[in-house]
Parts: sequence; C-alpha cells; structure tokens
Amino acid sequence: MTDHLTLLQMNDSHGYLESHQELFYAGGPAGYRAAGGYARIAALLEGIRGARPGRVLAFDCGDTIHGTYPAVESKGEALVPVLNALGFDAMTAHWEFAYGPEQFRKVAGRLDYPVLADNCYDDATGDPVFPPYTVCETEGLQVGVIGIAATIVDKVMPESFSEGIRFSLGNAELPGHIAHLRDEEGVDLVVVISHLGFPQEVKLAREVDGIDVLLSGHTHNRLFEPAVVNDTVIIQSGCHGSFLGRLDLTVENRRVTRFDHELIVVGEEIRPDPGVEEMVEGIMEPHREYLSRVVGETRTGLNRNTVLEATMDNLLLQALIDATGAQIAFSNGWRYGAPVPPGPVTVNDLWNIIPVNPPVSTVEITGRELKAMMEENLERTFARDPYEQMGGYVKRCMGVNLYCKLENPPGLRIQEFFAGGKRLDPDAVYHAAFVTGQGVPPAYGKTRQDLDLRAIEALERYLAKGPVSADLRGSVTAI
Repeated sequence: MTDHLTLLQMNDSHGYLESHQELFYAGGPAGYRAAGGYARIAALLEGIRGARPGRVLAFDCGDTIHGTYPAVESKGEALVPVLNALGFDAMTAHWEFAYGPEQFRKVAGRLDYPVLADNCYDDATGDPVFPPYTVCETEGLQVGVIGIAATIVDKVMPESFSEGIRFSLGNAELPGHIAHLRDEEGVDLVVVISHLGFPQEVKLAREVDGIDVLLSGHTHNRLFEPAVVNDTVIIQSGCHGSFLGRLDLTVENRRVTRFDHELIVVGEEIRPDPGVEEMVEGIMEPHREYLSRVVGETRTGLNRNTVLEATMDNLLLQALIDATGAQIAFSNGWRYGAPVPPGPVTVNDLWNIIPVNPPVSTVEITGRELKAMMEENLERTFARDPYEQMGGYVKRCMGVNLYCKLENPPGLRIQEFFAGGKRLDPDAVYHAAFVTGQGVPPAYGKTRQDLDLRAIEALERYLAKGPVSADLRGSVTAI
C-alpha cells in the first residue's frame, strides 16, 4: 500500500515575530531583503495543510521562545498564543532553557503540543523532564516522533539554564525508543526532531539504524537539498523563521521510497495570516515606541553569517573597548541575530544583536591564557569528532590577530598570535573586556569585575558618537 505524507519544519526562529532583514547569497556579494514573520509562516502552513488535508505534520526544532525583546521581556510567554495558532505537532529545545528549567516547563505546559527530549533528565530523580517521543496519526499513517534537545545546555551555557537538570547526547537512548515505536506502537515511520546541530546529527544518523527522517536544528544550515545518511533523510531550514522546510514523502510498506524537498523562503510576497498578524501586533504594540527609536547609524552591513569573525560582533566588541578602555575584547560566537543593513540602527536591532543583555565585564589575562582559551574554543568549534563540537561559531575577538590551521590537531591550531599589533607575550598581562557569561570563561584570567553597565547601553553610547563602521579585520584567519 502506498501512502503520502508532508513534513514541515521550522527551526531556530529565535522569537522573530515579524518580518525582518535577512542575508541572501546570489553568486556575488551577499544582499539583504525582508523575510520571515510568524503570520507568513502561518499562512504557508495553512495553505499546505489545506491542499493535503490529513497528510501534513509540522514540527519546530527549537530556539523559538528566545532571541528578541518581546520574547525575552516575557520570558517566552508572549509567544505561546502565536505558536498555538501555528499548530505544530511537536517541538524540541535549546535556548528555551535560558529562562531556567522551571520557567520553560511553565511555557511548555501552555503549548497545545508536546515538547520532546529523550536526553533531558531531572538531577534528583533521574526521570525524563519531557517525554522522549509521541505518536502522530495522519490519514493512513502512524508516525513516531522522537525529540533530542541541545546537549550543550549544561556544558557550555550559563549554569542557570540547567539548574536541577542534565543532558545526555541522546544517541544511546534512540535505538530503544525506535524499537518500541516500531514493534510495540506499530508506527509506519520514525521521525527525529533534533537540536544537536548538523555535524552531530549526520554522525548520529550513521550510527543509529531505523530513523526515516531527521529534522535538524541549531547550526542554521540552509539545506537546499536533503542529506541522505544510512537511509535517513536529513533537512535543516535556515534560521530566524526566514525559511520553512517542506519534505513530501512517498511511503510503502513502512519505508520511505521517494521524497521531494523544498526550502521555502518566507518572503514578503506571501500574504500574512490575518489572525496571527493581529496576535503579533498585540504583542508588539506596547513596545513599538521603545524599539523603533533610532540610536545611530552603521556604514557596514551587520550580520553573523560568517564563522571566524562577523561584522555584527565587531560592532559589539568596539563598543566594549570604547566603554572600558580595554586593550582587547571578546564575546561569544553566537549565530542568531537578524542582519542590519547599512543605515539607521534602532533599539530593536540592539536587542536582536544581544537579547541576553549581559553586564560588561573586565579581566586581567595572561598571553599564555589567551592562547589556551582560543585553542579550546577552536576545538569546540572544529573538533574532528562532531560529538565534541560544543559551541556556535568561533569566539569573537577584537584587538588580536590569530592565524590558524583549522585542520591541525587540538591545541596545535594557532600558528601565530598577535595582540595590539605585537606578537603575543605569554607572560604579559592584558586588560580585556567581555560580555559576562560567554566571553571569557571563568577558568581564565584574574581580577574579574562586572561593571555597572550592560551590553545594550554600551552599544547605545558608542553609536551615539556618530556613524560607525564594523568591517571584518582578520581577527581570526584560517591559513
């Protein structure tokens, strides 16, 4: 018997309720244009469901209720009515834990669909915090869906994210769940929704048999063609809600025999769903005046679409150095943050750049520690074993220049290291600024000081001085 099923995927939307600027490649210099917005995503979902009634399932791979001012200000709660209107069938998580596990449990309890995580456990009891799987029924098919949350939450994120809980990789648990769903629940297909990141998920699919489809998240890959690994079809669909992934499956005898894929751009030509548009406006309206205030001008397009260094973070680091008088500055290699084209910069842009708005801090750190810190970060980014990759992009740097062989073994990637234009002195002490939490890890440096200044205020002060440029400087260069 032949059946048909459409799977829809949103991943890493990061709370982007409305249309925003996105970076697109076109065979030459990248350009910016508007994309995204939950009202347009709702319209796409509704249109596809209407065309294939009873044969569509939609999933959210996480990084959804954090990343913009309305999301952070409400600790994720403002998004609940909108997400329920989108009508996903299940989701998994990562930045959802930023408000603390208890707050996330509260938000999850208000969703009309389950949060799934086969790898998140209560420290005290060892019990799963969320169900590992669910079974979705469509016309003619039973689909087993297993969730895997981001494993890095309790490893490299602030401790408050994982208070009272712990995370495994999730791969060891999968075979048992797959066998249960296949043999006892009698499902026709097994779908995994994951937030491990594409490299880890490819390795996982190689190791674990029986996954028909893996919906990937975390690494913001725009996969225009699926990857097929060990008979598992893998897709990932960009970020910021700028894309929606569609996978049309032909199923025979409990196996996928054919698939067609489309990475859909959520463009301005899509007519927004009026009901969801009204919900979004209700969320945004109280904040419009504050968020729309222009605080400066950038002559450089700001984005985080590059791995080794990014213009958006150069602006942040320039602001940190300006505020502190430090020699050098560091911030986390975040992936999220909708681009800001050259021109006006608003308060809303600042919150999109750094929605956690941490304090600005300073530290005294030796040259030897600087090199060790950056070697550790390069390993977490480019580890040959994908399961050892523990971060976003390379740590953002200002005031230093590193020249690296990324293919080299751990601890031996940095060939040359300069600070302030001079070769790094292992015994010298450098005055560094960073954003608290994920700039300079606690293991490095001494005389830490949290200033009475937060990142967004530092950015505002810097932008108020006049138009800024934040071009790439070659802070980290692969050679």
